Amino acid sequence: MSILTKYPLKETVLRYIETLGFNEFTPIQEQVIPFVLKGRDVIGISDTGTGKTHAFLIPIFQKVDPTMEKVQAVITAPTRELARQIYERAIEYVACCPDIRIRLISGEVEKSKMEGQLKVQPHIVIGTPGRLKDAFIQSEVLRLDQADILVVDEADMTLEFGFLNDVDAIAGHMKKTLQMLVFSATIPQSLQPFLKKYLHLPEMVTIEKKVSAAKVEHVLVPCKHLSYVEKLVQILPGFTPYVCLIFANTRKLAAECAETLRDHGYDVTELHGDLTTRQRKNAMKVVAAHSASYIVATDIAARGIDLEGVSHVVSLGFPNSLEYYIHRAGRTGRANRNGICFALYQEKDETSIQQLKAKGVNFVHRDLKNEQWVELRPYGQKRIPKNDLQEKEIAKRLYRKNEKVKPGYKKKKQAEIEKIKRKQRRQMIQESIKIQKKEKNRLRQRELNHGNEDW
Repeated sequence: MSILTKYPLKETVLRYIETLGFNEFTPIQEQVIPFVLKGRDVIGISDTGTGKTHAFLIPIFQKVDPTMEKVQAVITAPTRELARQIYERAIEYVACCPDIRIRLISGEVEKSKMEGQLKVQPHIVIGTPGRLKDAFIQSEVLRLDQADILVVDEADMTLEFGFLNDVDAIAGHMKKTLQMLVFSATIPQSLQPFLKKYLHLPEMVTIEKKVSAAKVEHVLVPCKHLSYVEKLVQILPGFTPYVCLIFANTRKLAAECAETLRDHGYDVTELHGDLTTRQRKNAMKVVAAHSASYIVATDIAARGIDLEGVSHVVSLGFPNSLEYYIHRAGRTGRANRNGICFALYQEKDETSIQQLKAKGVNFVHRDLKNEQWVELRPYGQKRIPKNDLQEKEIAKRLYRKNEKVKPGYKKKKQAEIEKIKRKQRRQMIQESIKIQKKEKNRLRQRELNHGNEDW
């Protein structure tokens, strides 16, 4: 059955779906849309890139009546970039339904301009929690109390960065019969009180997340005595990325990384909270235009934002919440393409690495030496000194209990020892040649893949 005939949708919504070019709904859209159309509260758990934005936009467009001069749906997002992204997807509906009014309320919109736009109330409002609360409760220029639907997108991030109190204040001033839709990658325990307070018998939709895409290779790279940024500069010549997305755990580290890369001649786009509104806006324009080869970001800035064609992800250490590492790695290897995620680690990162291995992340261990990637011993495997290996082999082969001593045995033993040592040297050289050949073939294949794929 065609998705255009699957649900009794308005002509304008059907045209909108056609313009999106959807041949079928994603799993989260398939499950969420019917519940929203029936007026049910929903908790949707899914990762970025699963299609959840349209899972709530399509039924909202179906339910909103453009002839009613009031706010009917409110959508919150924890960052202005996410709010802008949702807005840009929503505003495409205006071409199919010119009478509908959709407004963006966030820090990138000047307050006086925003208040002027709100002299006529929009039908759908999309914004950040703080700005929505200010326009609704403090300034009283936005009548969110008349809305029937409230969407809380990226709820776990909204909680983590302290914005849930603003959403709580907004919801507390809205209708008791409010239909609430909450979307999140995870549902932490500390989010439960909010959900119990506002959602009535919610439908739980969980899209099983993979620990890592099958086409994503995870590579551990030792920093040794270097900082994360110093090691990054050292290994970047070994990359041939379409888009390389570099994650830093703090805004300070992101800014430092971007500055250092620029000093080394790389054209870098930054995405983090220390940027001004103008800088963040310009950065998003560069990203949207697909003209950025190197993007340095924090998790909050990049979470939920669509970044197409990411071929390489680099993690400068590991985030406190290892779920974010999974989100980082999930930015590459999409649309049946190969991807690679480099994790630069220091000694302090051992616990994080072991926990991720326990979750099913399979790491390989590599380093860039003489502009070539070389395989290292599996992470955590202790090195046995070469001399120890030789002594063990010699002891096994030559020093046997109860062996009768014959004339000239010392010379014979010494000759056998030298023979064992020569054999081991040959084996080491052969292994080294095999590794180099394997790496060259892998790099050659990757170059061919990049040439053949339509990035």
